[in-house]
Amino acid sequence: MKAWEVYYCKPPGWKEPHPAIIVSHPARAERKDPVEVVICSTQRATRDPEKHEVRLDQADGMDWPTLCKCDLVFAVPREGLTHRKGEVSQERRGQIVRTIMQAHDWAAVL
Repeated sequence: MKAWEVYYCKPPGWKEPHPAIIVSHPARAERKDPVEVVICSTQRATRDPEKHEVRLDQADGMDWPTLCKCDLVFAVPREGLTHRKGEVSQERRGQIVRTIMQAHDWAAVL
């Protein structure tokens, strides 16, 4: 597994698996447990993203325009990630990182 790959993941208490982007440091993503992910919607995006969301599409391994929720990071066991869907495009990686930082108000402490 690598950082920025997209797999399916079923967070605890959720009814169905959702696309999940690995956002862990590359060294953790490749060989350590657990890994950190942000979860994306399973539904086609029919609205603009909110401040805590990023819209992904087929270039990022999604089947259709999809909203990625950057205001919650899950730590999940590696075996909880199944069915690799693809990899987030280079241009959206920075957008996701910036959105995670803004959604957690981390930029205010820098």
